Amino acid sequence: QVQLVESGGGLVQAGGSLRLSCAASGRTFSSYAMGWFRQAPGKEREFVAAISWSGGHTYYADSVKGRFTISRDNAKNTVYLQMNSLKPEDTGVYYCAAGYHPGGFVPQSFAEYNYWGQGTQVTVSS
Repeated sequence: QVQLVESGGGLVQAGGSLRLSCAASGRTFSSYAMGWFRQAPGKEREFVAAISWSGGHTYYADSVKGRFTISRDNAKNTVYLQMNSLKPEDTGVYYCAAGYHPGGFVPQSFAEYNYWGQGTQVTVSS
């Protein structure tokens, strides 16, 4: 079992930055690929970014590429999402997810993750 707790969300103006954190506890964190998803009101949950267990491979949705950066610190059991140049369309609840993929695989599908956090709200005002 892996427990995930997100933090760092809030209200920011367009063009601003936020850094989300996801603290993990439970099973060996370094065996898990980690991802961030988001869900806007009235929309389905969508993939944002993911990172392999070692941090050596990352993948981003086209909508955030060049603006967001995912990273992880396995010594601290924490994954981060640095969000720059935020836009109103980035508004939503951001979820951290863990998927057991000890190789270099970087999962992008909802179904490839085993554990989910409760989410943190990000609101970008125009």
